[in-house]
Amino acid sequence: MAIRVGILGYGNLGRGVEKAVLASKDEELVGVFTRRDPEGVKTVSGAKVFKADDLKNMTSDIDVLVICGGSATDLPKMTPEYAKMFNVVDSFDTHAAVPEHFAAVDAASKEAGKIGVISCGWDPGMFSLNRLYAHSILPDGKDYTFWGRGVSQGHSDAVRRIEGVKDARQYTVPVEASVAAVREGKDPELTTRQKHTRECFVVAEEGADKARIEKEIKEMPNYFADYDTTVTFISEEEMKRDHASLPHGGSVIYSGKTGDTKHVIEYSLKLESNPEFTGAVLAAVARAAYRMNSEGAKGAKTMFDIAPAYLSPETPEYLRAHML
Repeated sequence: MAIRVGILGYGNLGRGVEKAVLASKDEELVGVFTRRDPEGVKTVSGAKVFKADDLKNMTSDIDVLVICGGSATDLPKMTPEYAKMFNVVDSFDTHAAVPEHFAAVDAASKEAGKIGVISCGWDPGMFSLNRLYAHSILPDGKDYTFWGRGVSQGHSDAVRRIEGVKDARQYTVPVEASVAAVREGKDPELTTRQKHTRECFVVAEEGADKARIEKEIKEMPNYFADYDTTVTFISEEEMKRDHASLPHGGSVIYSGKTGDTKHVIEYSLKLESNPEFTGAVLAAVARAAYRMNSEGAKGAKTMFDIAPAYLSPETPEYLRAHML
């Protein structure tokens, strides 16, 4: 019997999960649930669209609910709330707040006898796993994480909020010299500025003060002030033509030792679509959540707690014969 999946939220990430579920041979999409008017939401696959409020009446129809909200305000409320009714999976990515979010989901999931897997995606998620593997194998070492070249949706939004900005796209770019030094096992001490640069492409409103906009961007605390930032003003046509997609990726590089012998471990991603790849991770984790809960596991989990075989639709026999 197929694992029945529901999707809560239908933005870029929700559409990514939809594609992944439809491509899975052991999952079926029950429907999309939205806080908007369902009549105004058209799914790519033609899947049914329900009101979010309908979920409370569909607890027996859904095996796993994938929650596709934002980490700032949505997921801290939504994941614990729906963990009281369903096995849930989310992509909470505020690293510093993970312990607090985990505790809230853990309490709700345990009370309901369900599983809540948080912080799934590529970072946190796949990158987290590779940091853990490397530290476990080579305790005497150091990890470095480089993001990009790719679009940062949060930083792009921050630029769009500046007065006089009509549209903007911000790319995070690793400093190649720093990446090369890490790959060579030199174990450099790198500042924030030495690890990444930021590129901003901005469509200014007619008559806007471009010099002021550029100054505000470069001096914005927590976003750009600590980085070497370039600002390029472009037309709306150029934005649509050259910056419509949402690519991302990066690398986790670990430099470690066994005695006097050096080793470098690297895991990297080059993604044409950040939300589609993240959605694919969430769909795989939904499979694992269902399996683990079926065996009696409950409470909050992260990708650290999932055996790799639970992520795959293949049988253990197949995995041993073809992937081991």
